[in-house]
Amino acid sequence: MKNRILNKLFLVPLAALMIVGCEPLDLAPENQFTDSNYWTSIENASTVLNTAYSQMQNSNYFFYNEGLSDNAYNGRGDVAGVASIAAGIYDPSLARLKDEWNSRYAGIKTCNLLLQNIDRVSTSDVETIERFKAEARFLRAFQHFQLTTWFGNIPLLDHDPSLEEATSITRTSHAQVVEFVLNELDDIIEILPTNSQYAPQDRGRVTSGAALALKARVLLYEERWDEVVEATEQLMNGQYGDYSLFNSYSGIFLPQNEYNSEDILSIQYVPQDRMWGEFFDMAPLSVGARLNALAPTQELVDSYLMLNGHKINDQDSGYDEQNPYVNRDPRLTGTVVYHLYDWENEDGTSSTIYIKPGTFPGDDAPDEYVPGSSASPTGYYTRKYFDPQHLSSLQSGLNLMLIRYADVLLMYAEAKNELGQLDSSVWDITIGALRERAGFTDALALNFDSSLNQAQLRDVVRNERRSEFAMEGLRIFDIRRWKIAEDVLNGWAHGAQYGIESQDNGYIRANLRTFDPGKHYLWPIPRDERLINSNLTQNPGW
Repeated sequence: MKNRILNKLFLVPLAALMIVGCEPLDLAPENQFTDSNYWTSIENASTVLNTAYSQMQNSNYFFYNEGLSDNAYNGRGDVAGVASIAAGIYDPSLARLKDEWNSRYAGIKTCNLLLQNIDRVSTSDVETIERFKAEARFLRAFQHFQLTTWFGNIPLLDHDPSLEEATSITRTSHAQVVEFVLNELDDIIEILPTNSQYAPQDRGRVTSGAALALKARVLLYEERWDEVVEATEQLMNGQYGDYSLFNSYSGIFLPQNEYNSEDILSIQYVPQDRMWGEFFDMAPLSVGARLNALAPTQELVDSYLMLNGHKINDQDSGYDEQNPYVNRDPRLTGTVVYHLYDWENEDGTSSTIYIKPGTFPGDDAPDEYVPGSSASPTGYYTRKYFDPQHLSSLQSGLNLMLIRYADVLLMYAEAKNELGQLDSSVWDITIGALRERAGFTDALALNFDSSLNQAQLRDVVRNERRSEFAMEGLRIFDIRRWKIAEDVLNGWAHGAQYGIESQDNGYIRANLRTFDPGKHYLWPIPRDERLINSNLTQNPGW
């Protein structure tokens, strides 16, 4: 798929089809695409499908959604609206709301156009056409799921609407949208190939495993625990593909390990042709970044366990506040850059990252925390997904994983715990396996603690998700579905303990957040959409 799902060039023939196809002509001109002559080859249909893939998700949302949560802070600008949303100072006119709505419905439109027209292609085999349909149905289901997760009740579009329909359609209930998504996924799972059945040039296309994993995620968000267990067990048993934990946590996110055993669904990128560049504003300045616009928080750093399995505030943890990054969960080092971080360079050498003010042994300390500067406003930078093979301005063609096998294991563990069934056998193949892969060796961290009750195990599972998936864009969805956003998103987001401009025991006060549970669990329907269509009702509190 690396050489097939590329860039915005794919949008050109589709746009031509959508616009020219509306012309009231009896005969199709031979020098341009129209609705009557476009659907003549599987190659043209493939172009439309590739466009739908390119609309699935973008790197901006992938990374900056972390800034919506307590994991990170968008300290420069209002990238993807996350600074406004995190601070609770947005309204229905915020551009992010309109962009999310429009881009996802654009993706749905692309899928509907393909589904309504691909049967007109007479030059391809039935198997290929049915697979293309299944891929498009997956992408359409994915877009509907994202929309209903943010907005609740939304217009459900199972066909391409007329202009009259589009300006008068009403919202479908969240429950109905969810059932539509689940039914679509059930229908296509048996049609789609497994990951091992695709040819190398088609890697990255939707698989039966991806459809089942998305189904599990939808069920997880709906707290349908028995069904989560059923879906995840099918993946864990190898029934719908060959998946396993990759042998190195930090290695999962390196370009030489793309399409590794853990990758279930990814956004596809290609060096030179379709790339992303968010690390230009996320990495340490001393390794080539321009500035910092997305910084991990102290709250995220504090969530990582000690190597003995204890939280840092436990009496027996051994945590030293003056030496806070020692003997911690190795995933911290794989994710967050902290003061005196040993940064591995592209050529195999290493360099030390100096962030705490006044510690750099020289004249130039670009990463040093200075209030109001281009450096990190929290004293932390990001390492996970840094591409050592990057081009200029830290541009990367590295794929970004939307669902990986670790998520399947933690969905399974969470569902089993909610059913009161998280025992040592479940622990060993989920949390125990993840911690062993991360680099834990202490038995207290690796072994199941039978003294923990269900509520305590729930806390363990939730914290494990945070440590495993930090800076991968999932935390905001977790705290929303757990209904703990008002607990973790009200008050200050903090930075490192540098003792500057702080009233909180020397920890930087980076950003004051507000989350109103009476309105913020659902985003408002964008203002401009309601101006176009008065039948679109508004969410509570907006």
